[in-house]
Amino acid sequence: MASSEGFLTEEQRQKLKIASQNVESLGFSSSPKSPTYLLSEYSIKAPPASGGGGKAASAGIAVKHVRRSHSGKCVRVKKDGAGGKGTWGKLLDTDGESHLDRNDPNYDSGEEPYQLVGTSVSDPLDDYKKAVASLIEEYFSNGDVELAASDLREQGSSGYLPYFIKRLVSMAMDRHDKEKEMASVLLSALYADVISPDQIQDGFFMLLESADDLAVDILDAVDILALFLARAVVDDIIPPAFLNRAKKGLPESSKGVQAIQIADKSYLSAPHHAELVERKWGGSTHITVEEVKKKIADLLREYVESGDTIEACRCIRELGVSFFHHEVVKRALVLAMEIRTAEPLIFKLLKEAAEEGLISSSQMVKGFSRLADSLDDLALDIPSAKTLFQSLVPKAISEGWLDASFAKPSGEDGVVPDDTKVRRFKEECVTIIHEYFLSDDIPELIQSLVDLGVPEYNPIFLKKLITLAMDRKNREKEMASVLLSSLHSEIFSSDDIANGFLLLLESAEDTALDILDASNELALFLARAVIDDVLVPHNLEEMSCKLPPDSSGSETLRMARALLSARHAGERILRCWGGGTGWAVEDAKDKILKLLEEYESGGVVGEACQCIRDLGMPFFNHEVVKKALVMAMEKKNDRILDLLQECFTEGLITINQMTKGFTRIKDGLDDLALDIPNAEEKFNFYLEHAQKKGWLLPSFGSSAPDASLTQAAAS
Repeated sequence: MASSEGFLTEEQRQKLKIASQNVESLGFSSSPKSPTYLLSEYSIKAPPASGGGGKAASAGIAVKHVRRSHSGKCVRVKKDGAGGKGTWGKLLDTDGESHLDRNDPNYDSGEEPYQLVGTSVSDPLDDYKKAVASLIEEYFSNGDVELAASDLREQGSSGYLPYFIKRLVSMAMDRHDKEKEMASVLLSALYADVISPDQIQDGFFMLLESADDLAVDILDAVDILALFLARAVVDDIIPPAFLNRAKKGLPESSKGVQAIQIADKSYLSAPHHAELVERKWGGSTHITVEEVKKKIADLLREYVESGDTIEACRCIRELGVSFFHHEVVKRALVLAMEIRTAEPLIFKLLKEAAEEGLISSSQMVKGFSRLADSLDDLALDIPSAKTLFQSLVPKAISEGWLDASFAKPSGEDGVVPDDTKVRRFKEECVTIIHEYFLSDDIPELIQSLVDLGVPEYNPIFLKKLITLAMDRKNREKEMASVLLSSLHSEIFSSDDIANGFLLLLESAEDTALDILDASNELALFLARAVIDDVLVPHNLEEMSCKLPPDSSGSETLRMARALLSARHAGERILRCWGGGTGWAVEDAKDKILKLLEEYESGGVVGEACQCIRDLGMPFFNHEVVKKALVMAMEKKNDRILDLLQECFTEGLITINQMTKGFTRIKDGLDDLALDIPNAEEKFNFYLEHAQKKGWLLPSFGSSAPDASLTQAAAS
């Protein structure tokens, strides 16, 4: 039946089964030789049906017909009948190459041959350099430090920050002094906050390595790079030790080594080098308070003479200190009091500035408030100041450019009543402090305070001293710190010092209205007080507990702690104002020892006194007393007592410092006796001499040794 219907015969089925088993045994589960192909390979045909004729043949097995070549070989048929070797191929095959016609309506771009196009891979470092170059150009044009810092953060790639430093300095080196100063200011602002100290050093080392290349394009590249190095050291963004480390990593003949040598010898070794380096490029880009006040005073004087309101407003606008416009208001009102005929012009200017929005309402109120708070001092120069101020306020309110809320319920003139005694004390303090800044005479100042006889107001004096110093130059700031150390050892208690600084911190926001950089300056004064042992770190913690956490005073305390926690904080803070002592304690002790040795070997008393005076450390003169007494014991030369007598007579060493020096010797007698066996006897002799000459406080006599020892020492 199978054969009659054109199916495989039993013999054919057997061959197919054997063939399939052979393929599977070879491991080809999906062999290209399918069963259908095997049929064709074995030339299997369906047998003709017994009665079907031609139809039986066509109704045979379902097998693809095999195309054969004329050679009789069996060839596999390709897809679409293209044939293989020895076949005719596809119907449309031609010998020529086929071309695509893009104008053909049936054109398909996907049929176009692929073409590989080579592209260069961008270097992330090159991209970073281009981006920061644009950032630096923008900073040089607008001078916005905060914007530059923000943009640099957004750039990411913190590992590339040394390249930013190299790029910033190298671009500034080829520009004017303004850009050089701006570059230094930006580096100081980014230090530790955006760029780590190690990255700063890496960036400068890269600059030193490329100094030879920079010198090709910039003629004075070595000198400029040396100044950038010195400025970085002065700004405390690289340590002085970096210069020696960098020199070891550079070839001796390189321009980088030359830059380091110039920075070290020409800039950092010069007297008052910090101030000189900071002003080498014309001073800070941030205008100082003194300069702002002078410009305001000048423009107001010119306005009173010319009466040109538009020009005066333009000058105020060009100052670019909108947050300091209250100073314009204050000085304008004072000028109106001084020159009565100028009052209409002053009111016209202030009204115009208020209507234009040049001076905001809050700045206007602050200006009036500041003048109201200083009326007592102003009355010394303008006796009718209070009366005049009372007449100015209603006029300003009625004209609409002063907020009516300015009228304070505490008094008709807007001044909060103050105790008369305190007010007089403040006036005396201002006079005493001004005289001290002129004379640098600490003993005279101390005597003046003692004569006032109000030790309970010592914190108020400290506040006044620091406030006046903050608004002056570095010399006065250094003098104020030196004075604090002397006051602490002479007449001020630790509580007086701490309470005075607390008053300053509580009024930090008000102080900032007058002094632009008040917070930073006060933080330095706090840190310096800790370094000088005037305050202890615990005092800072106690102050912090007494201040609101988000206040300006709390922020200043945090800055002071940050300064104290920095590496080599002591030396840096001692030199923060570019003068004064500027030495570590050990350096000062060495200098004292040398001057005493020179005097002991035959020096002149006057010269030795001048050397002690040049030390500039009156609060540390007890060390002179101590070392002088020890030297007299060791050398068995009492000539040194003549030097102490001269210092005491001149007021160079005060009775408090003298007493403190003797006290330190007394406390260390046991240790001193190990080297000088008769130390106690000699000390008793010197003590009796000092008491006869009146060098010591009477309280020291209560602990004096018995007379027998003194007589024995004298004999």
